[in-house]
Amino acid sequence: MDILLPVILVFILGAAVGSFLNVVIYRLPAGLSLIYPPSRCPRCHTRLKPYDNVPVLGWLWLRGRCRYCRAPIAGRYPLIEFITGLLFVSVLGQFGGGIEMLGYWLLVSWLLVLALIDLDTLTLPDPLTISGLCLGWGFHAALAYTQTQTLSGGLAGLMTAVVASIIGLWLFDSISVLGSILLGKTAMGGGDAKLAAMLGAWLGWQGLLLSTFLAAAIGAFGGVGAIALGQLDRQRRIPFGPMLVLGALITLFYGNLLIQAYLGLFLPPVS
Repeated sequence: MDILLPVILVFILGAAVGSFLNVVIYRLPAGLSLIYPPSRCPRCHTRLKPYDNVPVLGWLWLRGRCRYCRAPIAGRYPLIEFITGLLFVSVLGQFGGGIEMLGYWLLVSWLLVLALIDLDTLTLPDPLTISGLCLGWGFHAALAYTQTQTLSGGLAGLMTAVVASIIGLWLFDSISVLGSILLGKTAMGGGDAKLAAMLGAWLGWQGLLLSTFLAAAIGAFGGVGAIALGQLDRQRRIPFGPMLVLGALITLFYGNLLIQAYLGLFLPPVS
């Protein structure tokens, strides 16, 4: 019971954050205010009551339809709230409390928004990637400072994050240039490079490389499978951001285990 209560509270917090993320995903690409007007039905524009906005449960209570005009409400909204709640709980379980938990709550929130916006619009907005990049720098500077209790330690953490961001930017710019030459058309959007820089800031260069490898593997296997099943047109542009986000989430929670397993294939066991 002592463990269950914090988990429930963190899930509720995450689901509430997920409700706001839905607003960001819908309004930011449209250039709308994130604050005004308050939540309303996109069809009849009636302002929703507070009890209609309860994460996950509100959608279930309304049976997926607007209370006023009965227009269907996409099931993606409660799904994002539920996933955000699960991610918040997973961060709590992986990193415990403190600055790491708070920082990685921010990271998973940013990643979810970026992935869904890229799926919807094939864009990765600069305000999100650049702010996420700066937050990653600040996070590692603060984390290193709390661990060393020295200003030099904080600066070292900041520089490590900055260098990893530069590696991510250069790596994806190089991939984009090479791919464009080989394919004769634009191979990758500029937003992907900025997202890679952001991931470098948060996950370090090793985490960035692992995230990129996982994203490429997910894209390759998923794309081939979708084409084989007739679910995807070969000429259709596929956003890479969601795959990179999925690779980053796997790296966040299992990156150390995967890297150790990989190194164990080549390094002799320690006797």
